[in-house]
This record gives sequence, structure tokens and C-alpha cells, in this order.
Amino acid sequence: MSEQKATNVHWHGGEINRPERAQLLGHGGATLWFTGLSGSGKSTIAVALEQALYQRGVLVYRLDGDNIRLGINKNLGFSAEDRAENIRRVGEVSKLFVDGGVIVLSSFISPYLVDRQIVRELHEADNMPFIEVFVDCSLEAAEERDPKGLYKKARAGEIKNFTGIDDPYEAPEAPEVHLHTDQQSLAEEVEHLIALLEKQGLIPAAA
Repeated sequence: MSEQKATNVHWHGGEINRPERAQLLGHGGATLWFTGLSGSGKSTIAVALEQALYQRGVLVYRLDGDNIRLGINKNLGFSAEDRAENIRRVGEVSKLFVDGGVIVLSSFISPYLVDRQIVRELHEADNMPFIEVFVDCSLEAAEERDPKGLYKKARAGEIKNFTGIDDPYEAPEAPEVHLHTDQQSLAEEVEHLIALLEKQGLIPAAA
């Protein structure tokens, strides 16, 4: 689904580059890619981190799985092919935010290694920071939380191709960040991510 179909199209560059945008904002852009089971805490962490970064004057934007499927990806289902296209599109959108100097928090189950690797390579090809955050949580803990009641429906056969039940989740092999939401507090997780962004020079250190 990702092949180039349109012909006679060419990239049109502008007069303002990425370093100039970073100078204007006081920081550069980067993608933090949150991956993990449904109910693992991806969106919760992303929301808290977004607020913490905003309070520090960092331009940040959050891309959430359900939100994207209500808009740009509303024509996609949950087959392996549609999941791949869903993640590819989000990867391209994330790149646009990074090019604009925004810290983008992309929160998606993104269950397949190959799809996440494609997004990483999209960023690396243009020398854009990409940080994979594995939001780790046991299936038992995720099912116990089940904030949307999805596991219950999947167990009852009302939802097909549900990750962790009748569709696989391929855990990251070498994520930049590995969080354990059934062991760490939300504050600890946000603090860890803030420290990493500071250490990598992606945001200014706290005064």
C-alpha cells in the first residue's frame, strides 16, 4: 500500500531549514514512539509527558492511536496490511512534526517489529531523532486494567485480530527506553523520559 503511485511529482524545498526552526523554538524536534499492549499505559504516559513538556515551554504534540483512526486513518481496519499502512502513515506524519521542530509523542500499539523498523528508518534517513519507548506490561495486568473493555470483548469473540489475544505482539528488541508500567509510577516514567531528552540535548535542561 505504500508504493509511489502518483507520477511527475517532485519534492519542493523551502527557504527555512530545520536548524533555523530549532533556533526559533529553542529546541529541535524528535519522535518518541510509544509501543505496547492495549492498556499498557502508552496514552497515559504520553498525556502526562505532553503536559510536563508544555509547562517547560517545549512545543509538543501527541498522536494517539484511536484519534488517528477517527481521522486520517479512518479507512483502515486491523488486518496485518492495514496495521502496516496505519503505522507507515503515522511515521510520515511524525516526520513532518519533527521537521517543524516539534517533539511528537506517537502512541500506538504498533505490534510488528518490521513496521516499527520502517518508521525508524524513515527518521534515520533524514537524520531525525527517533526514540522507541517500550511500554511494557504483562498481558495479565493489561487485561485487569482493560480501561476500554476491549479484552473482555476479544475474549468473548466480539473483536477479531486483537493484539495479545488472537494477534501477536512483537516486543522491541533494543528500545531506547524500556518502561515497566506494572512496576513504575507515572511520575517516575515521565521523569525518566524528561531526563533522557535533556541528556540527548533535545530539550534545554531545567533552570
